[in-house]
Amino acid sequence: MSAPARRRCAVLVFAVALSAYVAAVFHRSSLGVTGVDAADRFHINAATLATFSVAQLAVYAAMQVPVGVLLDRFGSRRLLITGGALMVAGQLCFALVTDVRLAIAARVLVGLGDATTFISVLCIITFWFPGRRNPMLVQLTGTLGQLGAVLGAVPLVALLHHAGWTPAFLTAAALGATALTMVAAAVRDTPHRERAAAPAPDPATVRRQLAAAWAQPGTRLGLWTHFVTQFSGSVFALLWGYPFLVQGQGMAPTAAASLLTLMTLAGLVVGPVVAQLCARHPYHRSALVLGVTAASAVVWTVVLAWPGRAPGWLLVVLVLVLAVNGPGSAIGFDYARTFNPASRIGSATGIVNVGGFVASIVLMLAVGVVLDLATPAGRPAPDLAAFRWAFAAQYALWALGAVQVLRYRNAARRLLRAAAAPAQPQPAPPPAPAQPAA
Repeated sequence: MSAPARRRCAVLVFAVALSAYVAAVFHRSSLGVTGVDAADRFHINAATLATFSVAQLAVYAAMQVPVGVLLDRFGSRRLLITGGALMVAGQLCFALVTDVRLAIAARVLVGLGDATTFISVLCIITFWFPGRRNPMLVQLTGTLGQLGAVLGAVPLVALLHHAGWTPAFLTAAALGATALTMVAAAVRDTPHRERAAAPAPDPATVRRQLAAAWAQPGTRLGLWTHFVTQFSGSVFALLWGYPFLVQGQGMAPTAAASLLTLMTLAGLVVGPVVAQLCARHPYHRSALVLGVTAASAVVWTVVLAWPGRAPGWLLVVLVLVLAVNGPGSAIGFDYARTFNPASRIGSATGIVNVGGFVASIVLMLAVGVVLDLATPAGRPAPDLAAFRWAFAAQYALWALGAVQVLRYRNAARRLLRAAAAPAQPQPAPPPAPAQPAA
């Protein structure tokens, strides 16, 4: 294959794989703007509603390391096809059921399929593009993938209110089936002939591979980077932002969905900027991570401390700052790439990807529990005071994540300094003592 033909093929493969990730984000975020309607459909309270997303994200997080191992063996194409089929099945089930347990099972299927998608696309980038373009393409993937959240905001809300629950989620399943068909037709793992599946590694080999990835301080720095930067924006977009804006701040549903769309579109602009900063200043990536974390904590403090409902301009500032969370969390994958060889990129990326979703699960569940505890008995929906107490749970996660980022940044820098230090010459042995004359 000539160089121009290979470049065109690489762009096509990446574009189709990216469309699969867009569809995955759409499936993942489809509950975020339908949470109020889901509570009515299934007759559930805030804590039970949280279990829908918690089940989905818990499966996603738990599968990251196994998926990374499977990715190293089977390749991106097979995992994207399998994941796409699971998400379509989950959305079909969610469209049709009315039982809470079956609805949770449907979100589990969505979480299983979603777990295979993002790191599969990152693996395609690693094999199809030169290393110098990786930071930009990783950020581009994370950023453009959020177009799925745009589709899952205003259009899905409009369809839901116009056509009803079942047609809306059947349409979501159809969108996923279209992306699945495109992947099956166009995606290949490498620029060479489709690779055969690697022999199944024995458990000891898998443990050694995971241990080697975990032993790298850069991998753990990536995990805590993902942890501390992702959860606030993720929880806001996936579940609790829409109820906070509608029930807590008194916004109209369309206006609240528009703010979530603005958050996604802002992320499209910020992502390439973050990628350029990482590429030009690789030794200062952690400063950017801590800056994103501090900005999120500050703007949330202003919103939660504002007397009464926050003004519109402040809510716009909130979603613009939260828009940086996604691109900021992608810095964690850059750490995984730069501190690990290509043979264990899947495993290292899976470890990193656990961080933000574990934090999101904890916060998502905590918000639901606090909302139920802080909502006065007999009140049909949480009030602003309840949301203030609920979102205050973020500060503990920010503190933990920031401390760990500083800890593993120092460890990673010590490792780099040790690797860059020139080898010290060995001292010559002392001369042998003169032998006395016979």
